[in-house]
Amino acid sequence: MAVADPQGPGAPGERTYFAAAPKGLADLLAAELRAFGAAHTQETPGGVHFSGSLEIGYRACLWSRVASSVLLELATFEASTPDELYAGVRTVKWNEHVGPEATIACEFTATASPITHSHYATLRAKDAIVDQLRDQRGSRPSVELERPDVRVHVHAAQRNVTVSIDLAGESLHRRGYRERGVAAPLKENLAAGIVQLAGWNPAEPLLDPMCGSGTIVIEAAMMALAIPPGHARAFGFERLAGFDRRRWSDVREAALAARIPARRLPIFARDRYGEELKKARANLQAAGLADCVELKQADVLDTGAPAATGVLIANPPYGARLGEDAALAEFYPKLGDTFKKYYAGWRCCIFSADTRLPKLIRLSASRRTPLFNGPLECRLYEYRMVAGSNRKQPG
Repeated sequence: MAVADPQGPGAPGERTYFAAAPKGLADLLAAELRAFGAAHTQETPGGVHFSGSLEIGYRACLWSRVASSVLLELATFEASTPDELYAGVRTVKWNEHVGPEATIACEFTATASPITHSHYATLRAKDAIVDQLRDQRGSRPSVELERPDVRVHVHAAQRNVTVSIDLAGESLHRRGYRERGVAAPLKENLAAGIVQLAGWNPAEPLLDPMCGSGTIVIEAAMMALAIPPGHARAFGFERLAGFDRRRWSDVREAALAARIPARRLPIFARDRYGEELKKARANLQAAGLADCVELKQADVLDTGAPAATGVLIANPPYGARLGEDAALAEFYPKLGDTFKKYYAGWRCCIFSADTRLPKLIRLSASRRTPLFNGPLECRLYEYRMVAGSNRKQPG
């Protein structure tokens, strides 16, 4: 069976990668990767293919604000049956990636593939790895599904199969500051993408008036201070047999040296509920940003803007989070009134999955960007508030 060389196109030592991101953010991800030195970027709906040195892969994990994962491609081949899949996966030199004591996990996904039984395909791919290592070492590596040392991804697109290793290990939205097991309604990498799509720059005020646990303002503060989003976490590549410790140390130290000293930023977080502010305060403290963001308990519907101009970004409650439809129908018109009354000169950006928002808020959006929060289709609505009225008439 022919297996493609895992080295990427171009210079010697160049590898091929795929970085995944929430749908709608591939263009931002491609721009990030090019800034890190990636070459041959090719966007897809779910992410970006690219090539570069091992150092580029390390940088992507450490620095990407919008990526969900970074996969290092090891081999490509054709397979139409689970047995052909097994044979192809077994051609990879797994001892170069899986250490003697390392645990593994394997995942198989497919798009229009003749291999339709994903669970059986996953087992065959896993068997190919452990059988090869057993033959070489005399013992099989252990399988650990939750937090393995090496996470292998096998993807079949029609007959074409790609075998990769997840360099991140676990999703890159996990920045490392949040208490483990505590999830935010908005993942950190999606929040970072929303801040970038809003066109915010650190010189102008930013307000999240319904901040919840503070995800949006924390991402903005890290951008303003050039803090690498992955600086407080570990990565899967650190547990690979081929881990280049010196190269990683150089990448990480250079990134940490580029940080801007913490200072008070024109970033404001408000929430109606004190319990939510406690969460935001705890997360800011854990992220080392407690002195950088102003927190205040306030109701968005009766509180003015913190500056003459700026960017407002909010992920307001909708559907079950808010309550009955009657409450929703009452809230959004009032939110539109608030923007008109207090936020002339501001760009107000609302992220929502509720398709009724444009009609209920009764403002003319200057831009609507389709995004996905997991499987949920959403929109980022931008409203440029100016003196006078851009209010739509009811009906």
